[in-house]
Amino acid sequence: MIAYFLASLIGLSLGLLGGGGSILTVPILVYALGMEAKLAIALSLAIVGATSLLGVYGHYKKENVDLKVALIFGPVAMAGTFLGAKLSQFLTGQMQLLLFAGIMLIAAAFMVKDRKGDEENSEKLEVKELNYLLIVAEGIFVGIITGLVGVGGGFLIVPALVLMTGLPMKRAVGTSLLIISLKSFAGFIGYIGLVEIPWDFLLKFTIASAIGIFIGTYLVQFLSQKKLKKAFAVFLIFMGIYILYQNRASFGLAQLESVNNKSTSYDQKTLRNLDA
Repeated sequence: MIAYFLASLIGLSLGLLGGGGSILTVPILVYALGMEAKLAIALSLAIVGATSLLGVYGHYKKENVDLKVALIFGPVAMAGTFLGAKLSQFLTGQMQLLLFAGIMLIAAAFMVKDRKGDEENSEKLEVKELNYLLIVAEGIFVGIITGLVGVGGGFLIVPALVLMTGLPMKRAVGTSLLIISLKSFAGFIGYIGLVEIPWDFLLKFTIASAIGIFIGTYLVQFLSQKKLKKAFAVFLIFMGIYILYQNRASFGLAQLESVNNKSTSYDQKTLRNLDA
């Protein structure tokens, strides 16, 4: 039951904050539930993919999803994420968590920044002629990061869509959710065979997270989005520093360690106890 309560908190943060809330998934799975890092990243991709897809529906109804841009950016991001998942076998779980901590600190910096002016300016942008080379490069880069650490990367995708395509901010956010969903599922598929997936646990955890999203979406109308994001950014900074501290031994590694065996070290008994 503890696991599903924590899943609902992930959904709650997603509902309150948008895509940025998904960054909680890996720390909760690793540090609260004691899951092995690679498995946690794999499950995070599935959870982020499913929850982002829920967000797409609402944005699509409001015509905030540009399917043309998503169909250009999405496939290359999916390829990058699948590649990132496969590359993860050449990194230890500790090294992936160190990279994840760095991404957390970058995400916190994006959240602290006041984006009100950016949103107003983005509404004035004209649709640009698409630079396909830049889109491919950005999609592959963000995809590889997603595959390696299990985060959606919306804080990187949204500014890229605004700058490279001239999409208004709201439309960029809605489009990014579709891209995040597609590439997260691609990354999850890339991890199948590298880790043993507890399908029953994953399904229940995702459902609990989805319930939290609907609660968060309702509560967000009563709360200050600006204050929420700044408070969450402070939390991310502390969490990022904590993860760096917990994995400090990895700083001394001189070379990448190939991880050839399947990551089957998570404790099935622990999952059964959490389910009880």
